[in-house]
Amino acid sequence: MNEYFTYNPRLKIYLPKLDQDWNSYSLHTQNCILTDWEHIRGHIPDRIAELEEDINLKQEALNEEENFQTSCKLTEEISELASIINDLWIWYRSNQQISKAKVHT
Repeated sequence: MNEYFTYNPRLKIYLPKLDQDWNSYSLHTQNCILTDWEHIRGHIPDRIAELEEDINLKQEALNEEENFQTSCKLTEEISELASIINDLWIWYRSNQQISKAKVHT
């Protein structure tokens, strides 16, 4: 990935890292950033599906679990995965609007 993105280990995707105002980048650089972002964005639903599958497995385990400590740990893990999904959807939706606005200006 290029210098305009940084890897987020929690979300396991690259996120935009813009050090300047958008308009200070050349049109070529803007287009490169948007192209790279659209490629990354396109994988977010797949990443969410993976996390949802993990949640489903943990919920099944939670339904069978009798140990309170283990149940608490599974609940915490499910909560963290749900939080990651929420953050991924925020990135997916908010930057979709930004990308569309920048392409049309």
